[in-house]
Amino acid sequence: MAFELKRLFEDVFNPRKGEIVTIIYDVPHNHINDTKEWSERRKMAEEWQRQLEEFAGQYGIFIKPPISYKATGTHNMDMPEYGICQGESVCLDNIIKNSTIILSMPEFSASAPLLGFTGKYENLRVASMPGVTKSMEATGLSADYKKIAEVCSRLAPFFEKSRGVEIMFSTGHKCYFDISGNNPVYQDNGILHPGAEKDAFRLRNLPSGEVFTCPDESEDSQTAGEIPAVIEDETIVFIVKNNMIIDVKGPGAITGKMRKKFNDERALCNIAEVAIGCNDKAIVTGNVLEDEKAGFHWAYGRSDHIGGKIGVKDFSSPGNVAHIDIVYAKGNPIICQKFDFVFPDGTRKTAIIDGNLII
Repeated sequence: MAFELKRLFEDVFNPRKGEIVTIIYDVPHNHINDTKEWSERRKMAEEWQRQLEEFAGQYGIFIKPPISYKATGTHNMDMPEYGICQGESVCLDNIIKNSTIILSMPEFSASAPLLGFTGKYENLRVASMPGVTKSMEATGLSADYKKIAEVCSRLAPFFEKSRGVEIMFSTGHKCYFDISGNNPVYQDNGILHPGAEKDAFRLRNLPSGEVFTCPDESEDSQTAGEIPAVIEDETIVFIVKNNMIIDVKGPGAITGKMRKKFNDERALCNIAEVAIGCNDKAIVTGNVLEDEKAGFHWAYGRSDHIGGKIGVKDFSSPGNVAHIDIVYAKGNPIICQKFDFVFPDGTRKTAIIDGNLII
């Protein structure tokens, strides 16, 4: 299915007359240097702005001028108070409050603070696209989102009914994720139609297509095991106990670098998310935004934006706040060899074999 922004906008938002749409994105400054991909993303935002303006009249919706703001430098840190609109300084809170649809296209993910805004403003829906690229128009963004929503609806009950998830990695390592803590199960299904309940989850990533939850973060959490990962071309292993990363093992310099990172910032040690991506058009490119929609992934760090306990207050400074995803979809150096839901009676349901979703 070829990409059309109009069709994507229609499928995701089903806009009604009078909606107010605003595109926002971050910009490099000072020590936060620009990149080719980031520059191209800002051009992509300008292109989407033009296309939205062209078909807005068909729906009776209003497209506001785009808003830029200084990049935070880290993922899921709170956004700055002010941005720029047509050369003038504007309060971001006011812009967001007076919009019903936000398209966020930043370099550094703002999903956590934007989800907070949806809690404040009940008419707000947000499409969060950190790291989105033009090439995704031909892959994850061109998916059939009605189909994706159906797959998400089939997966979600398994997360809700199981007490844990056991992962076997292609390296032979295993980890058990304890999801018995009754944290919410979210469906990032690409559907953000108007009329959702006040407390509904009104943020989606684009490309969409995943079901996720935050593991039990209590001191008695049964989340434990060994999680391999390739970081900067070095294979390391996270050692996990009671839902915390307690050590990092590996042969080279990256191991020491990661170990110091976790020792210096305890909130990063938290296992924050366990998830299955289910967008059949998503491919592995090295860009987490799309990669995580292609298969199993987990995350460490901040979790309060998805039902967990770890938030900005738990980090040593706002600049250190992070929620970091690591993906094991087919095409990555390490894949999820087997993903089992484990139910309270001890029975299991396999969801992934050799990187392939089989539910």
